[in-house]
Amino acid sequence: MRPVYLVLLLTVVAAGAVVAVFTGGTPGPAGPAKVAHVPPPDPTPDDAPADPAVTSEDATFGSGCFWCTEAVYKRVKGVTAAASGYTGGRVADPTYEQVCTGTTGHAEAVKVTFDPRTVSYPELLEVFWSSHDPTTRNRQGADVGTQYRSAVFTHSDRQRRLAEAYKLKLDAAGVFASPVVTEITPAGPFYPAEGYHQDYFALNPRAGYCRAVIRPKLDKLREVFGDRLAAP
Repeated sequence: MRPVYLVLLLTVVAAGAVVAVFTGGTPGPAGPAKVAHVPPPDPTPDDAPADPAVTSEDATFGSGCFWCTEAVYKRVKGVTAAASGYTGGRVADPTYEQVCTGTTGHAEAVKVTFDPRTVSYPELLEVFWSSHDPTTRNRQGADVGTQYRSAVFTHSDRQRRLAEAYKLKLDAAGVFASPVVTEITPAGPFYPAEGYHQDYFALNPRAGYCRAVIRPKLDKLREVFGDRLAAP
């Protein structure tokens, strides 16, 4: 069961700029976090472009509670499907209760299917690193445990190279006060979560967690990404 969250929303005015600052839940070691936004790195000469003949590709991300991650990606234009599930662990077809013990090795994750002609993989990474705190190991807000780790599960060598380059750029730019601890590993078996976890925000918009954590996150991301997100 998710904890009840209290959300602090602040507006900071500095040097003529308005910066949205938010935190979900009890303040953790990282404290309130800005919506960090750094564009993807420029392609390198050895980075092969996406195959224009490919119309559908998969990507898998872990950024804490999968209710949040799924709600975020379902609003990105070009994403055709997003499913909550478990990956990166040692137990086949685990249950939510098993994953919550932190002993199976799985992360709560979302498998995204997207049309690379509409949204690129680097743009999905941009959303990923802008929608959670990748500097807190095995923790997002009050959600604590290895199942809440920040992780990119790559489906190709190209995805791995792009994710690693982006992570290096974030650290080099000093976007966060602490180093990025996101793990980047090859995608393994993905086990869809139980039915009640799918489309959780869409089906339970008035639930406490949705109102206190997911809705403010979506609102702040819309300020950053604007028309790249579909209508709510």
